[in-house]
Amino acid sequence: MAEEKKKVKAPKLADPIASSIDVASQEMIARSHELGVETIFDRALTMKQCAIGVQGTCCKNCSMGPCRLPLPKAGIEGEDERKGLCGATANTIAARNFIRMIAAGAAAHSDHGRGVAEVFLSVARKETEDYQIKDFDKLLEVAKYLDVATTVEVDGEELDRDMDEIALETAEIALAQWGKSEGELLTVKRAPKARYELWKKMGVIPRNIDREIVEIMHRTHMGVDQDYKNLMKQGTRAAIADGWGGSMLGTDLQDILFGTPYPLQSEANLGVMKADHVNIIIHGHEPILSEMIIAISQKQEIIDYAKSKGANGIQLSGICCTANEMLQRHGIPICGNFLQQELAIITGACDAMVVDIQCIMQNIANVANCFHTKIITTHPIARMEQDTTIHIEFDEHHAAEDAERIIKIAIDNFQNRAAEIMIPKHKEPVVAGFGVESTEYHLGGSFRGTYYTLNDNIINGRVRGVAGVVGCNNARTKHNRDHITICKELIKNDVLVLTTGCTAIACATEGLLVPEAAAVYAGAGLSEVCETVGIPPILHLGSCVDNSRILMAATEVVKAGGLGNDISDWPVAGSAPEWMSEKAISIGHYFVASGVYTVFSNLPITGAPVFSDYICKEFENIYGGMWDTEQDPIKHAHLMIAHIDKKRKELGIDKARDRVMMDFAARQAL
Repeated sequence: MAEEKKKVKAPKLADPIASSIDVASQEMIARSHELGVETIFDRALTMKQCAIGVQGTCCKNCSMGPCRLPLPKAGIEGEDERKGLCGATANTIAARNFIRMIAAGAAAHSDHGRGVAEVFLSVARKETEDYQIKDFDKLLEVAKYLDVATTVEVDGEELDRDMDEIALETAEIALAQWGKSEGELLTVKRAPKARYELWKKMGVIPRNIDREIVEIMHRTHMGVDQDYKNLMKQGTRAAIADGWGGSMLGTDLQDILFGTPYPLQSEANLGVMKADHVNIIIHGHEPILSEMIIAISQKQEIIDYAKSKGANGIQLSGICCTANEMLQRHGIPICGNFLQQELAIITGACDAMVVDIQCIMQNIANVANCFHTKIITTHPIARMEQDTTIHIEFDEHHAAEDAERIIKIAIDNFQNRAAEIMIPKHKEPVVAGFGVESTEYHLGGSFRGTYYTLNDNIINGRVRGVAGVVGCNNARTKHNRDHITICKELIKNDVLVLTTGCTAIACATEGLLVPEAAAVYAGAGLSEVCETVGIPPILHLGSCVDNSRILMAATEVVKAGGLGNDISDWPVAGSAPEWMSEKAISIGHYFVASGVYTVFSNLPITGAPVFSDYICKEFENIYGGMWDTEQDPIKHAHLMIAHIDKKRKELGIDKARDRVMMDFAARQAL
């Protein structure tokens, strides 16, 4: 009898419309199916999540495990007796797992910041000619909070200090924040005084950046810290070291080197690619690489070289936070966010995807093998096992040379394209480049720049409050849906939204980052303010490391007065609707530790109800901020709005006020 042939099941394919709300992405998902190219959207159907891991109660910190502690099916009655082999409880395991995520996220952000600090030190030492200081005002500001003198006394007269000396001392002290052997992290004193004093009282002031990350790894080793509250104390210290340390220094030093962003206009989505141009997509997080590629790509001899290969020019665009870095300083268009990286290659028009660190899927190399695209890795800590990728290690001392080599590889590859190119036509205008300085200017102009205008409109009720909506994409959620639903619901209810990272890119591709969006989507009060000031209802503040800009904006609101003495006093809330990265947990926790009520779609803590209650309820009594979770995007937004309303009531600004004509004496008194 002939042997029966085994039936091979057809692979499950993602429904394009169910996978993303973005039409350009839907078109590329459909094209991937036509070409037989697997993407993350397809893998999300076949790869199921670990039920115990989702609850946060799977421990693999020693080889006796993994120890899996699921919740009893009928719930918990009385004392929870679940234990790992060593006796670790569900609370201990969940807390260890949670702060290990904080450690990884803080390490990623802070290592990014360290890289920038090292380049800044090279510039200050005159070791490289490829980078220069572009914002001397920002240098003086950073020098001040690092206790670097900007003046010197000569013969009883105070004179401005030499700028090169200031730069060198600032660079040395900044870099020392990662590993100083004594004292405390200098940058935490930028927080409101009340917040700093609270941290000091609770014993969570970071000693340096690296030590807090290392200590988490020590404490979570088998047999060390077994008290979930004590574990979270160290998690809080490390998160503060990230948000108010590594990330904040990274942002500020990038501004010094590459220029502080100010609002500019560009475009966003896959439609920014051009069929007749060499398309170079830069993907990752560090602007050290992208800044040099931008500079070299604009040289006439490079453009002429591209034309000699049959192209009409070079089109740069970005994915993930490199996209935000290039956009906010140069107006380079955004190609897409995290879940669009494979789709950009599937257009067939990507001649090179140049990557550095963080959020880079290994599968882009496999997708690129189906096309002509070159994948070029550039960072010593981020290589791919596929031998089809090209590795060019980027060095700030030879930055221009490395950038030119990368660009020429892309140009030479232009002639290797297949005949069929499919670039979606979808793209949207975007206004980006907002920060603490530019927002102050928009609110008050050159001579009266102040956050008091914002405070005044929060007090009078035109602006209900402020929300920071940030974070990643997650293939377990419909691409961009929750970002957009939550942001639209917030601005409809007069909440001004500050956004960074992949959320910012989602808002850009939806057309929400232009001033005209206020009239269409915002409530009457917020719309009036946006029209008067000339800003969008959602402000793009940069990359994920730039969440420190939101912290500083919140601090400026406190300084302006009228809304309490601390960040926890005024109507503000945070959110990461589609998070997937450990960086998001670190970001979320430094917002919570800073006094901000913060909602995520889910958290890996449900398997430990006591620990869950601790960070989602008790934390507010300690730090003024706490975690919360809600998957439904409308309910998610209204949890934030309810918290904002609670803070308005506590401040006594929850009641509508009559508008009255003020005479000169009344204004003078005000």
